[in-house]
Amino acid sequence: MSGSELKAGARKLIKENSPKIFIISLVFIVITSLMSELEFRMPGSIATYDLFVERLATGELPGLNMLITEFRPLGAALAFILFMIMPIIEIGYMSYCLKITRGLTGDFKDILNGFSFFLKAFVLTLLTRLFILLWSLLLIVPGIVASYRYRQAFYIFLDSPEKSALQCIRESKQFMNGNKLDLFLLDISFIGWYILDVIVIMMIPTPFALPIISIWLTPYTGLACASFYDRLVGRLVC
Repeated sequence: MSGSELKAGARKLIKENSPKIFIISLVFIVITSLMSELEFRMPGSIATYDLFVERLATGELPGLNMLITEFRPLGAALAFILFMIMPIIEIGYMSYCLKITRGLTGDFKDILNGFSFFLKAFVLTLLTRLFILLWSLLLIVPGIVASYRYRQAFYIFLDSPEKSALQCIRESKQFMNGNKLDLFLLDISFIGWYILDVIVIMMIPTPFALPIISIWLTPYTGLACASFYDRLVGRLVC
């Protein structure tokens, strides 16, 4: 099944599950958007790092004392908690999309599915990000290839939560052997929607980013990627 067919199947599923799928996607978008904003605005975490880099770029040598002065333990701790929770919420939304793709009934509680296996889900996220980072240290291209190599690990985890994180990663590598370009082309086919989303966000000045187009784009890409996985494992229903 080609990328265009996967996208056509995703649109069909969106139509069949409207308006509920848009409401659930909106809840997911609001939760993750608020968490991203909070993580960025926490004193002593990302904001401190950005200030450090900004001063360095202007020629000022901030030194370690500035980081110590600006660092806020509570802000850093809360930012780390958000960093741990965010991927769990994203895995939950992936499980929702996987249910819809398989003709099952998804619900709001699916967004929280990742918390049932919190530690394993977090370890899987941490390991995939670490491996991608290590490959990225070589060059940008190996890092991109690695990100596609491990993309199915989360779906494998959702199907078989008893498997270890390394098992999921190894199986993802096997599934993506010879299929990375197909998934890359599927991702690229959504580029116009992402550009439109950014334009709309920039046109509406608000304290928080409002990804209006994402209310459509999030389930669209989520279902297409879940269908891609189901095609790999021979379980495609839509």
